[in-house]
Amino acid sequence: MNQSLRFNDKGNSQFFVTIKNRVNTYFNENNISKNANAAMVWKTVLYLGSWIGLYFVILLEFFPTYVNFFLAIMLGMNMAFIGFNVCHDALHGSYSKHAWVNKALGFIFHFIGANVYVWNITHNKVHHTYTNIIGHDGDLDVAPGMVRVSPEEPLKPFHRYQHIYSFALYSLASLSWFFRKDYVKFFQKKIGSHVNNHPKIEYFNLFFYKLMYYGIYIVIPMLVMDITWWQFMIGFLVMNFAEGLVLGLVFQLAHLVEDTDMPHPKENENIEESWAEHQMRTTANFARKSKIAAFLCGGLNFQVEHHLFPKVCHIHYPAISDIVKKTAHEFDLPYNENDTFMSALKSHYLFLKNAGRNEEIAEPILTSRERELVA
Repeated sequence: MNQSLRFNDKGNSQFFVTIKNRVNTYFNENNISKNANAAMVWKTVLYLGSWIGLYFVILLEFFPTYVNFFLAIMLGMNMAFIGFNVCHDALHGSYSKHAWVNKALGFIFHFIGANVYVWNITHNKVHHTYTNIIGHDGDLDVAPGMVRVSPEEPLKPFHRYQHIYSFALYSLASLSWFFRKDYVKFFQKKIGSHVNNHPKIEYFNLFFYKLMYYGIYIVIPMLVMDITWWQFMIGFLVMNFAEGLVLGLVFQLAHLVEDTDMPHPKENENIEESWAEHQMRTTANFARKSKIAAFLCGGLNFQVEHHLFPKVCHIHYPAISDIVKKTAHEFDLPYNENDTFMSALKSHYLFLKNAGRNEEIAEPILTSRERELVA
């Protein structure tokens, strides 16, 4: 793996300079803060309030067990939406201009099972820098060995069915994340190109907050609720299956679709274009005009805007997306998007199907520049 990967940003990208100026002009002329507004605060209260409400309604058994089954599904989905809408912005520092507000809202991540420190490394530092670059972006490890996303990975006979079974694996995403992934990433020598050298306090935090999560969602319900162990297991699993499926689908539709690039620089090679141009080729939006998608996905359906402007609260992405799209076209750069959630889902399905085909008959996975030359 190339350990000194660099982008060609000499003099900075004219595209990025132009788009930053235009987006800054939008906020200045309209006297709008780049951070959360009243609508964002209202959404935060709604998501956090419903999370606490659902938890205690289930815990105190206000409804019959069969109703709690469906409430557990709603709780799992709600936890995913909190991650998308509240914690994600806070951990990027885009929710508020006050660091303590971002830190407090980001801390909620621990309550839904994820480790804040590990997330900051894997997502903020590694994924946002080396987006979709094989060997560098750890988010490409969808389900190592089980889901093949790159021609560089070994092709196994069962991969020809991955466009079918991958969606079932996505439902395991939260269980894997909260019980395995954070520990694996923490104790790896490297995450992508990032060399792990953790402060001692983070060893304590990793285990302390994981135990807190297990206590809230496993120990307390088992002690308080008048249910059998197998009834608890059904509720706990469906909660996590719902959360995992939402997490898995939304994350994959932003990067692993037909039109996004997956560069694989060879030893001692660098990326020939600028970082901003690279983001345009490796990210994709979906359902950009859907208010429902924007409300639920916390701006992750505006992945292009998010990767270019992670310090801007996602509540503003719909407004600046037209600026980004127009500027991209002016600089002859792709603006990858699927008009609806279902079209993005279909594109991801076809991506998986192509990546799992026999190498002799599979269509080559080309970069945007190669496709332009072929056309």
